[in-house]
Amino acid sequence: MEFSVFSDEHFMREALKQATLAAEHDEVPIGAVIVSNNKIIAKSHNQTELLNDITAHAEILAITSASNFLGAKYLIDCTLYVTLEPCPMCAGALFHAHISRIVWGADDEKRGFNRFGNLLHPKTTVTNGVLKDECKKKLTEFFNKKH
Repeated sequence: MEFSVFSDEHFMREALKQATLAAEHDEVPIGAVIVSNNKIIAKSHNQTELLNDITAHAEILAITSASNFLGAKYLIDCTLYVTLEPCPMCAGALFHAHISRIVWGADDEKRGFNRFGNLLHPKTTVTNGVLKDECKKKLTEFFNKKH
């Protein structure tokens, strides 16, 4: 199997690093990175506990960071890599950001946006299941420690 530094797996591993940071701060371990021209322009992880803000999901924080980096509100020609399928709130924000592509690891059978129909911009493409087992394991380990 040929490995490319700019593969979906490479960038998902970067999102997993962000998920690890979240877990270290007792946040639900979801990480996200946004890539433009094969360069990471934003990194984030859940910070709902730290910021006492239910909207401080990894995707929302990454969108804000990427928009600030680009000096633009639209994330055209950008890809979001996130360890868990976005929720409807995040999918709505991604719709309005016009992100070109979303790649996620684990499906969210309870709260993922796909349970509610396609909430993404018509031009957004999706790839799911990238490093699915690693992404799912990170969440399972976190919640097992909580019980």
